[in-house]
Amino acid sequence: MTERHLRPVGKDCLVAFGGNLYSVPARKVRPRQLVEIRATKSQVMLHSTAPGNGGETLLAIHPRAVGRGVRVVDETHWDGLPTGKGRRTTTGDVPAQPHRERPFGEAVGSLQALLNRAAATGVEIGRRPLSVYDELTGTRPFTTRSQSKESS
Repeated sequence: MTERHLRPVGKDCLVAFGGNLYSVPARKVRPRQLVEIRATKSQVMLHSTAPGNGGETLLAIHPRAVGRGVRVVDETHWDGLPTGKGRRTTTGDVPAQPHRERPFGEAVGSLQALLNRAAATGVEIGRRPLSVYDELTGTRPFTTRSQSKESS
């Protein structure tokens, strides 16, 4: 007996099925592409939904994982993906920039900037009533009381 399901491929070329992850070849799929899973009690077969060159649809065969949270990966499936921590799948061939140590002067400059910012928090701010701004702009303050002397 075979179970059949459609599942999308992740950016890391892993397909989720039954609470586990199974790898497919990076060179034969693209992220979010749907693949067909044909699962028996002992194995998981991953097929492309569109035939490749020669009419072949089989992408990978893995033993079926027991339990949940298992990653069943064939390392050769990741050929062509960028490597790095967490197997990031960025696009483009940007070479990694070497980490350089900061000269002593730069570190002092950064420290000085922090100290200046901390000193700015100690500046005392003058407080004045809002009526001062009304006088400067020539506007009348908003009041809720009626001006009985002006209306008579």
